[in-house]
Amino acid sequence: MEVSVLSVILIGAVCAVTALLSHMGVAVFNDGVRPFVPEFLEGRMPRPEYALAVFGLCIGFIASVGIGNALATNLLNPWLLFLATDIIGAFCPNKWSAAIAGAVWGVLCLVSLGGINTALTFLPVDLLGSLGQLGTYIVTGFALFPVLAITMQFGWKRGVVTAVLAILARIFGPMWKFGPSKASISADAWMLLVGVILLFGFAIAQDLSNKGEKNGEFEGNLFSERVARIRKNVPFLMVGGALIAVICNLHLFAGSTVSMFSLADAYHGAANASELIQSAAVNELFRGLSFIPLIAVTAITTGVYGVAGFTFIYVAGYLAPNPFVAAILGALIIFVEVMLLGFIGKQLGRFPSLRDAADNIRSAMGTCVEFAVLFGSLNAVIAMGTKIGNPALAFAIAAAAYYLNEVTGRKIMRMAIGPVFALVTGIILNLLYFVGLVALVG
Repeated sequence: MEVSVLSVILIGAVCAVTALLSHMGVAVFNDGVRPFVPEFLEGRMPRPEYALAVFGLCIGFIASVGIGNALATNLLNPWLLFLATDIIGAFCPNKWSAAIAGAVWGVLCLVSLGGINTALTFLPVDLLGSLGQLGTYIVTGFALFPVLAITMQFGWKRGVVTAVLAILARIFGPMWKFGPSKASISADAWMLLVGVILLFGFAIAQDLSNKGEKNGEFEGNLFSERVARIRKNVPFLMVGGALIAVICNLHLFAGSTVSMFSLADAYHGAANASELIQSAAVNELFRGLSFIPLIAVTAITTGVYGVAGFTFIYVAGYLAPNPFVAAILGALIIFVEVMLLGFIGKQLGRFPSLRDAADNIRSAMGTCVEFAVLFGSLNAVIAMGTKIGNPALAFAIAAAAYYLNEVTGRKIMRMAIGPVFALVTGIILNLLYFVGLVALVG
């Protein structure tokens, strides 16, 4: 990957924009962060707790997936850049500081990958690497939110049916291969897709059975407010989309693991470079299709978009003949995606049962993410404890922090306590190591 004045400017600009989007609550990269954003914006979650939760959800993947893949492929990736800008946007007190800090991070990543890796993995008890466990089950847990929403609105029997069908879809869905690359939709996407279809199906069926009642207007319902918020910020999203497509086109950035290794080979002089790029683009396209349910539903219900949209801008960047075309396509794709969100939101708004489901959806999302984060945090704690041969000690520290928070009135809300006790546990274990009370095991 060539470091030049142009690449420094572009990477700095991309990270400045994505950090700004995160700070404004317009878009984030981490799907697990998205449900937290309305909690913060609407005043139910203080910034310190919000920022700490975002940090805990993102930092482990930066240290592992982000840096590891960047070193392996010599290409920047969204885990390295955009998870960090999610954190930067959450912590920074104003727009200017977010944009500047984001730009600095991007340039730092471009010029000093090796140094970053060393700095993040310095501690003897690997705190940051273990924190990668926090987000392990976020998408899986989140994909089950329709089960909870259906149970809340339509009763436990339909909830059980939905849970069974969703889990069966997770098992058997990925077995279906399609397209020239024999790609498959991810297991979590299958589970979410089935759940969402059933949620909408039950709601629409209820509305059809009560068709004599007057449907409410779209304006004013939660779906329309969320979509309108995204549409209001579409210029910022289009700028981000254009810049991301450009850095893909200039061979600086790969969007995911399904494309980055093929692209790395192609960009380093493989004889079949064109074929590898086309294959990477096709794989990225199918991956993007698999994420439509997750991104669209969370965007409509939270009012927070993804910094890369449905990720089709990656495909445009790979295949565009030059950076100018890539920029135009990137901006246009984001615009079309956001406009389609509005259409989807309008259709949802015409059905009273779907409007009524909005609160249940938000509550269900919060519950699912809360449990997944708590479970992932415990995994991180156990991973750190295993490194010193005493996972029970690590669990005891984490449990003490959790119990104290519970009995003191939940000074830290449940959605954030998992990352907090994982961080506390990691810090304490490292302190115990430095004073000689614990030792690393082989």
